[in-house]
Amino acid sequence: MKLPTPNLYARLLLWFVAANIATLVVSVFVTERFARNAYRGEPDWTAMAEAANRVYIRKGVQGLDEWRERRQLDGIEASLYEGDHNLLHRPTPPIARRALDRLLSEDSVVLRPRPEVLIVAEKVIGSDSIERRLIAVRGPRAPPPRIEHLLMVQLVLSMLVIGALGWWVARSIARPVAAIADATRRMTAGDLATRVGAPWSGRDDELGRLAADFDRMAARIEALIAHERGVLQDVSHELRSPLARLHLLLDLASRSTPEAAATHFTRAEAEITRLDRIIGEALALSRMEADLPGMTLEQVDLAALLQARASAFRIEADTRQIGIALQVADSLPVSGNHGLLERAVDNLLSNAVKFSADGGQILLSLRGEQGQQAVIEIRDHGPGVPESDLGKLFRPFFRGANAARAEGHGLGLAIVERIARAHGGSLSAANAEGGGLRVSLSLPAALSGGLE
Repeated sequence: MKLPTPNLYARLLLWFVAANIATLVVSVFVTERFARNAYRGEPDWTAMAEAANRVYIRKGVQGLDEWRERRQLDGIEASLYEGDHNLLHRPTPPIARRALDRLLSEDSVVLRPRPEVLIVAEKVIGSDSIERRLIAVRGPRAPPPRIEHLLMVQLVLSMLVIGALGWWVARSIARPVAAIADATRRMTAGDLATRVGAPWSGRDDELGRLAADFDRMAARIEALIAHERGVLQDVSHELRSPLARLHLLLDLASRSTPEAAATHFTRAEAEITRLDRIIGEALALSRMEADLPGMTLEQVDLAALLQARASAFRIEADTRQIGIALQVADSLPVSGNHGLLERAVDNLLSNAVKFSADGGQILLSLRGEQGQQAVIEIRDHGPGVPESDLGKLFRPFFRGANAARAEGHGLGLAIVERIARAHGGSLSAANAEGGGLRVSLSLPAALSGGLE
């Protein structure tokens, strides 16, 4: 099981504690070793005597001489005696004769002729059963370091350890922050394709999630601006023709008789109404594309909604003797906005009625799929759509080869597609067997128990 990643504040706290522990361990270890070396206690003279005797038995005088040189590094002048004979080919340590006789006659002697000088004699019997004596002189030792020096060493070590760990932690935070700041500056300068990207957006912490959120925000802004530009271009194109006709009609009316001008004004009013519808639908589409921020969600009974909308459209359909058949299973709730879903169903029914022949039939159905999707399907018996146009059917202002058969601006299905996307669903279309078009609106079914 993957453990949750601590948040940034917890990680900083943990690193602070770890840095202090590491600093304490390193500084205590180093200063303790330093102090132990400076304040070392008395050597183990018996063990030293046994070591010298073993060296002499194994390696002779040459080995003993090398051993003596190593002891000199510790400030100890040592010799090994057999009887009163110095076994080393070096001068005897500077000891008074009377003191030397005592050292050679007793088993274990410790003399301190001066406070800073120590003379030791230790008797030892080795594996060859011969009695020998180690006589060692330790002179004055260097004064131990003052406590201020030890504290200075500990302070310097602490600063080095904390500095190294602090640099690493600061670098791990500063680099993603700098990457996000750079991406923000580039996006502010107009580069909408800017992304923070890997590896920062893949980090499992606050900064990684911030980078990932920035990338999603940038992608959304880029898509919205691209859409708005596309809609603006499409609206400009669609408005050009009615505006040109409106200009022509008003020009004709200004030069006509009052009776003829009235006809031109009537046609101009129709063009103005058409312009109003185009602008209204374009604005609606723009709101759909923005994923409807602040959209109020509620539990919507799709079965009841379809029954109500089918009844409303039967009035229009009856004028052309078009039948609307409804196939609805049990109540199937979804979480969504009732007004928007109602508009989506109205657009689908309106599109089906427009392209149905007089006396035709429309089938409106609702079914559930695997308990997770609610599918609204509307099937007409009109001319259908050329296969080459199916992929473009939900594009704003797109009107296919059959557009001349009915009025419209190519925005109805585009609005339905945006509503479906805003609810986490999808919209698809296909030509039905036997003619006509089948459009399916899929929406996530609401969890049992309704909305929280």
